[in-house]
Amino acid sequence: MPRHAPTPARWSALLFSCLVLTGCSLLPRANDADPEGQPGTPLAFEVRVQAPDALRPLLEQHLELQRFRHLPDLRADELERLRDAAAANARELLATQGYFSPDVQVLLTQAPPGSATAQHIRVQVEPGPRTQVAQVDIRLQGPGAQAPGAERLQQGLQSAWTLPSGQPFTQDAWDNAKQQGLRTLQTRRYPAARIAHSRADIDAPQHQARLAVHYDSGPLYRFGALQVQGSERYGSDTVRRIARLPLGSTYDEAALLDAQQRLADSGYFDAVFLSLAPEAQDPLSAPVLAQVREAPLQKWVLGVGASTDSGLRLSVDHTHNRLPWLGWRALSKIGWDRNTQSLTTDWTGLPHDSGWRWFTGALVQRDATGSTMVHSSRLRAGRAKSSQRIDRSLALQYDSADSQGVGAPPSSAALGLHYAWTGRYFNQPTNPTRGWGLAWELGLGHTLRPERDPYVRALVRWLHYQPLGQVGKATKPGPRARIAWRAEGGAVLARDGTPVPVSQLFVTGGDTTVRGYGYHSIGARTTAGQTTGGRYLVVGSVEWQQPLVLDGAPSDWESALFLDAGAVADQPGDLHARVGVGAGLRWRSPVGPVQADLAYGVQERKLRLHLRLGFRF
Repeated sequence: MPRHAPTPARWSALLFSCLVLTGCSLLPRANDADPEGQPGTPLAFEVRVQAPDALRPLLEQHLELQRFRHLPDLRADELERLRDAAAANARELLATQGYFSPDVQVLLTQAPPGSATAQHIRVQVEPGPRTQVAQVDIRLQGPGAQAPGAERLQQGLQSAWTLPSGQPFTQDAWDNAKQQGLRTLQTRRYPAARIAHSRADIDAPQHQARLAVHYDSGPLYRFGALQVQGSERYGSDTVRRIARLPLGSTYDEAALLDAQQRLADSGYFDAVFLSLAPEAQDPLSAPVLAQVREAPLQKWVLGVGASTDSGLRLSVDHTHNRLPWLGWRALSKIGWDRNTQSLTTDWTGLPHDSGWRWFTGALVQRDATGSTMVHSSRLRAGRAKSSQRIDRSLALQYDSADSQGVGAPPSSAALGLHYAWTGRYFNQPTNPTRGWGLAWELGLGHTLRPERDPYVRALVRWLHYQPLGQVGKATKPGPRARIAWRAEGGAVLARDGTPVPVSQLFVTGGDTTVRGYGYHSIGARTTAGQTTGGRYLVVGSVEWQQPLVLDGAPSDWESALFLDAGAVADQPGDLHARVGVGAGLRWRSPVGPVQADLAYGVQERKLRLHLRLGFRF
């Protein structure tokens, strides 16, 4: 059998590579290998591939020979032609991986006695040196090349390029790099961008590839009016105010998806899809089509859960998406667990053009707080605004509390004005691995009974995920190890003896605060030595989280080590930290982390198991 020498002439190599690069997408897939073959069907011949481990699966799956193994009554001359074609087929496949000068031999031999087939075809491959990218030419043309910021756009294309000089050339990498550059243009400002020209010049003797791609930006697009399809209960203005898509701003795919997510999260719609209207004739005022399916007018949901803090948890939720006459949305809930029984209702109006909306709500609750039983109620009304990362609210709030137990504080009531701000800057809303969140609340209140006194209430919460290095022994990319820092502090400022409602004071301890201690077991002390709410709160935590490596890649399972500390008191000098240490296991489920922690309370000298589902900040 003669050896197949590499193509000697450069021009012929260029012609060959062009044919390969444009035609390899037509190669058969692995599932197409034996269209006629059925289990138990005898093989006309057997194919054996001798090649480096990295290339053998490609050849075994995609060689054209595999398609003809089940053909009956193959003549000798037909088998010979298949063998001759196999060498060229193997070279085409190897070219897609950057090997343009391989040595391929295809041998036809008689099978040894006792073999299931009479013929064996052995494909022997020496791939030779791999082609490297020697030069990359990326150009921008069209309106984007003359627009302000063209230089920055060109730099963005350069930085997004994923197949730079010095990297091995493969067909997949070449295709992916071109598409990534195109996505850079299409996701911002130029959704009609296209690839005007692309070329991969392969110098097979020198094992070099020179790449060139020219992008045509197409016209600049700006968001036009929102066109709504499928909404009967809510008008276009309502949908527009919820979506908050900036009219007249330059096209940004992220802004479009954010608006789509706001509509989906509003609760008014079961399905939402936003896109540029296909009939957009003026790119500078391109209509946005919102296709929606409204949620049912009313919905009931039965909830069942459990935690180590509260035991079995039951709830019944009712949603009314458009109250008669008022037009507001009402969410009502009955909840029951070992520590708390509650009835809540929250009514929310549709947003105004500014994004602010009116709301009102009521709460009646029975709660085991420390060593006392607290019967409390709350009425509140105000305005709230939610953006992509920030939630704000301003409300007038009435609180009343009646405590029962040995040494329980007296019944009290208060009226206050409360402002709350929450910023979430995490990389994921349900399973964050980096980023931070900050929340603070400020309330100015006045007690109503048994005495009238002013007070100020403040609360600050902070959470930060700090990524560390890649997980040890991991050979594939995935979530990195990280440290989670958490801190919380609160204070109620008032004269001594001011009867601030217990529901406005602080307690801590449990699954989400200081592990190793029971739910709300850390608080101030009454004269009878019982636990109750205190005026000052300090909580801190540090947790090391590391994904477990399975099959060389970080998995959805993680281990954790943590240290928690917290204190509550009526005077800053009486703050004495309760410390908990422990280890845990995490599963990153689609709906959020499932956590199991075993914690030791240093002061209590007890081990506690803490279970938790989901992430919330």
